[in-house]
Amino acid sequence: MSSAATATPTAPSAVQSPASTPSAAASTTTGRFVETAEAHLGRGVELRGLLQALLGSICELLDAERGTIYLVDGAAGRLASVVADLPELERIELDIGQGIAGAVAASGEIVNLADPHADPRFDATFDRRTGFQTRSMLVVPVRDGGAEIIGVLQLLNAASGRFGSNDERRARELAVQTGRVLEQTSLYSDLRRTGPIEGHRPGLAFDFNEVVGESRPMRRVYALVRKASRTDASVLLTGESGTGKELIARAIHVNSPRREGPFVKVDCTTLPESLVENELFGHERGAFTGADRVVPGKIEAADGGTLFIDEIGDLPLASQGKLLRVLQDRSFERLGGTRTLSADVRVICATHRNLVEMVDAGEFREDLFYRVRVVPIGLPTLRERGDDDLLRLVQHFLQKYGRRHARPIRRVTPAAVERLQAHDFPGNIRELENCIESAVVLCEGDVIDAEDLPLAQRGVSARGRRSVLGDPDIPLADVERRHIDMVLAACNGNRSEAARRLGIGRNTLSRKLADS
Repeated sequence: MSSAATATPTAPSAVQSPASTPSAAASTTTGRFVETAEAHLGRGVELRGLLQALLGSICELLDAERGTIYLVDGAAGRLASVVADLPELERIELDIGQGIAGAVAASGEIVNLADPHADPRFDATFDRRTGFQTRSMLVVPVRDGGAEIIGVLQLLNAASGRFGSNDERRARELAVQTGRVLEQTSLYSDLRRTGPIEGHRPGLAFDFNEVVGESRPMRRVYALVRKASRTDASVLLTGESGTGKELIARAIHVNSPRREGPFVKVDCTTLPESLVENELFGHERGAFTGADRVVPGKIEAADGGTLFIDEIGDLPLASQGKLLRVLQDRSFERLGGTRTLSADVRVICATHRNLVEMVDAGEFREDLFYRVRVVPIGLPTLRERGDDDLLRLVQHFLQKYGRRHARPIRRVTPAAVERLQAHDFPGNIRELENCIESAVVLCEGDVIDAEDLPLAQRGVSARGRRSVLGDPDIPLADVERRHIDMVLAACNGNRSEAARRLGIGRNTLSRKLADS
């Protein structure tokens, strides 16, 4: 994990200069930051950048030289300094009860020290390792809405020499707002001491909000998203339906320099061929019967931001040349118009179709194909991501829909977990999300059992695939594909490792996956 100190804050900054009047103005300032942060939480913001910006705001408001937001790792029962001003150290981990921060996590009491070295709980190890000198310290617990401690806010070295009672009051308010932000992130379920799935406590996953998963295939996706976000290059997202292509597109946008601009979506599958160009380019008055006014298109609406074209494989050939022009020089005309317009847009496209085959068949322009796939990002299926990502997603959706429907789920039975793991999820994450929401709404009480899961009986995975080997009614191709899926899941989606275990080349494995 990269150092929190070197991570570039990607959240939109709402930090204002601290007002000369104390608490009310400061709380209002940070309140505005929290409102801005919350506005971006559902759109794939990078969590470390968001919380780093929040921490910077808090340090500035309280005139602290340094600050740290420790988070409770629910799996390990420890504190981790995932967000901190620590140029000398990558990360600090503490046991609950260790040091001042650990003591605050254990007791829930605020600690304000004018001379930390005189307190027997103070751990000078990190001062010795970094060369930093801690002269004063204010440490406050961060709680969720249910009063559970999910983190610790630590501030070091007040500019005035020590933190006063007003600082304590303001820090308490800021900690409440920090907890409010954390509770609305996909990280929140990892901060709880107990979870609804027995034995599943995977540890902190700290990437993009609402994009859940730490399998190797998803870590590769995250690396590409970070690279793509720094540029204006066109991106092509590929993968089966329901793998989260729009969510990744939003993550690229909200972590890019265009984050303050619009994110505009065009779905080519929902539009008749006769309306696609009107949707993209707009029309002039009199362009067709009933066109009684000028209507800008989605390209103009996305000016200064990002245009997301979903299922570009369904874009008619006649419209592909006009889109190519937009990608080449950002110019176009409205339908019925002669005036050339321009728009400053970044284009991200997505498709579940094989565009290479469509190019070969003359159904997709080759020049457009190369223009849209400057940065290609393939999203793995849920089957390829393995059980750990599956259960992470289950836990995340339980938290999300339990809150939305006011039905907190205390437990998922082992039978329900086994049934989830035994399903192929042809609809991928979309199918899983709908399944969990339905179970949250329809289950009796606060426990989800196997019969509460509305899963179609049409596939099995690692636990059930072995039983098809002796079934004379199962075609050989199906047996082979199910075995490949089982091995991929066991390898957390690593195709090279899966090919090695299967005794075939990686290209052969890729061909088999594409053909089946």
